[in-house]
Amino acid sequence: MVIEFSKYHGLGNDFILLDNRHSSEPLVTAEEAVKMCDRHFGIGADGVIFALPGQNGTDYTMRIYNSDGSEPEMCGNGIRCLAQFIADKTGKEQINKSFRIHTLAGIISPQLKENGQVRVDMGIPQLTAAEIPTTLCSPDDKVIAQPLEVADKSWTVTCVSMGNPHCITFVEDTDAIDLVQIGSKFEHHPVFPQRTNTEFIQIVKSDYMKMRVWERGAGITLACGTGACASVVAGVLNGKCDRLCTVELPGGCLQIEWSEQDGRVYMTGAAELVFTGKYVLGNS
Repeated sequence: MVIEFSKYHGLGNDFILLDNRHSSEPLVTAEEAVKMCDRHFGIGADGVIFALPGQNGTDYTMRIYNSDGSEPEMCGNGIRCLAQFIADKTGKEQINKSFRIHTLAGIISPQLKENGQVRVDMGIPQLTAAEIPTTLCSPDDKVIAQPLEVADKSWTVTCVSMGNPHCITFVEDTDAIDLVQIGSKFEHHPVFPQRTNTEFIQIVKSDYMKMRVWERGAGITLACGTGACASVVAGVLNGKCDRLCTVELPGGCLQIEWSEQDGRVYMTGAAELVFTGKYVLGNS
């Protein structure tokens, strides 16, 4: 079976996009997605994203398989890529139009802007231990500046859910963090029953932070949209940053706002087409 695909990236966080609007079931299995994501024997990507028909009044449905075959609730860079992919596919004037996209994390609304950026209403962050989920605190408590032992070191962490779990820790120098050695130890720590994404944050100034990330199911990536959102929320909760903040990632910058008016988090960043092609299932 030959399927057409498009590859997009958001700040180097790259995805294979499949037009799945004719069916409510993904075109490929999780196992096939793993092969497609392989950077030596496949197309190469951090995940495969499916544009499926909308449900419950939404315009589209988004599903995603990570490069390890797991299925996350949402992906911030991925949903920007999906919005651009849909606009490119429909061939209509889409500037300043908001889509309502059904995800496992709820309804997310991206909007394409005139400057080629995509602004996404990421919703209201969830802050209690039960919502994240984690056993670091009592279920109804917020997880702010809590100690966590990882790799024989005590880290101070704050946890936030943007529909998917995030563990944020503030460090003096993000470049000094050995993500290869400790990333998976955070992800699979027993206090996170659904595993976790982990962000290491260096505050440069109140409206600018640097971030490195280990993503659940994908490992080290060049950017993580939900992680950037969660990190600004964590920064505000700890009194370390403003509600409107630039987050510098290895792949580029995102503008994140945690609105004081409505409590919602807004993410603005790029989504770019890399190439299109055809892939033969079962060829590897």
